[in-house]
Amino acid sequence: MSPQIIFKYLRISSKITSALRGNDEFRFREVIADPILCLTLLLFSACILAGEEPVIGQVLTLKAATEQAVRDNPDLAQMQARAQAMAAIPSQMGTLPDPEISFNAMSLPVNTFSTRQEDMTQLGVGISQAFPFPGKLALREQAAAFEAEAATQNVTEVRWRLLSEVKTTWWLIFYLDRAIRIVDSNYALLRQFVEIARTKYEVGEGLQQDVLLAQLELSKLLDQQLMLKASRRNAAASLNALLDKPANEELRLPDKVDLQLPTIKQETLLYQQAETSRAVLEGNRQGINAAQSRLDLAKKEVLPDFNLGASYGARDDMPSGDRRADLLSLNLSMNVPIFAAQKQAKAVDQRTSELMQEKYALQDQWNKVRSQISQGFNDYRRAKDQVVLFETGIVPQARQTVASMLAGYQVNKVDFLNLVRSQITLFEYETQYWKAFTEANQSLAQLSAAVGKEEIYE
Repeated sequence: MSPQIIFKYLRISSKITSALRGNDEFRFREVIADPILCLTLLLFSACILAGEEPVIGQVLTLKAATEQAVRDNPDLAQMQARAQAMAAIPSQMGTLPDPEISFNAMSLPVNTFSTRQEDMTQLGVGISQAFPFPGKLALREQAAAFEAEAATQNVTEVRWRLLSEVKTTWWLIFYLDRAIRIVDSNYALLRQFVEIARTKYEVGEGLQQDVLLAQLELSKLLDQQLMLKASRRNAAASLNALLDKPANEELRLPDKVDLQLPTIKQETLLYQQAETSRAVLEGNRQGINAAQSRLDLAKKEVLPDFNLGASYGARDDMPSGDRRADLLSLNLSMNVPIFAAQKQAKAVDQRTSELMQEKYALQDQWNKVRSQISQGFNDYRRAKDQVVLFETGIVPQARQTVASMLAGYQVNKVDFLNLVRSQITLFEYETQYWKAFTEANQSLAQLSAAVGKEEIYE
């Protein structure tokens, strides 16, 4: 507050003080009867009494809050780690099984354990490799790749949900700060009303119930102040949790923001954007692709897998010294699906049902997305209209009413009850204005998350 304003306030207040100290009824009435003088005193007093101590700490802008949440939020980090883990699966699924190496001793006589006694005794080494039927590995890798892509889309969806929560909570704190400030300002004004009512009562121009009524309204404002500050602490704890900060860490929001609300696109255009950009829908589509690959793989399970092996058997020389030839063995084996009706056919039925489940899930999710867009669109349009109404009509009219009531009260043309009611009404309208402004911005945040893009404005 500038020195000029403070000086003017002190000069006006000194008039009343000197009138009261001198018990000069004529001078006091002269001051009280001047509505402009009295209103100026009340407003200056409110500014001084409602002033808060400066908050120490860095201002947390909305942009900084969203950037910090994306960088530090543990829920988003764990989803990113899960997506990275899923991305490592496809190459595993598309690779042949590890070959098997074996060592053996064949036809070893148990009476002597000699490797030269029998002709068939041999020490061997072998290797075998399993080969799934052509096409199976590719389908397994394909299904895993689709699931990995779905996990990546889930990260994007969680990111949008996180941004929506951060913005919504940030705007809630912004509203609570404004509401607390309005309560403090009104508390200061009502305290002045109490002083005026008490002074008029003491000089025989007022009623005692006016003083009691004003004190009652002061108590109500204190109750609202307690509730608002408690809500503010809870909202700050929620935002700190989203930012991976201690819940009791102090948060300071900027005093001024852009009050201009943008114009958003038509509802049908937002539908079209969401159909291609919403991550949860793309994740469901990848789920359908993965289910289709698993179904194709189930149909191939009736085809046999192969196992190719080779072993080499080394034999010692005969007791007479004659040399025995070493032996080479080759083998090829395959599984025979003789229980196809109870196993492979049922697996096909299972995968078919899973594919249908994924398709129904996509349709259900698309319905939810459109519902979210419609709700966000309607909520924003309603809140924006309310902001315009309060800003251009209701709040200015309420302020004029308070000024008129105050002027009339000084000349005993308006009773104290109507004066207090007009001030409380102004307080409610100012609070509703900031609530509507906050809800409009919260709706924008939710609408962007529902569409999956920031570009929702005309």
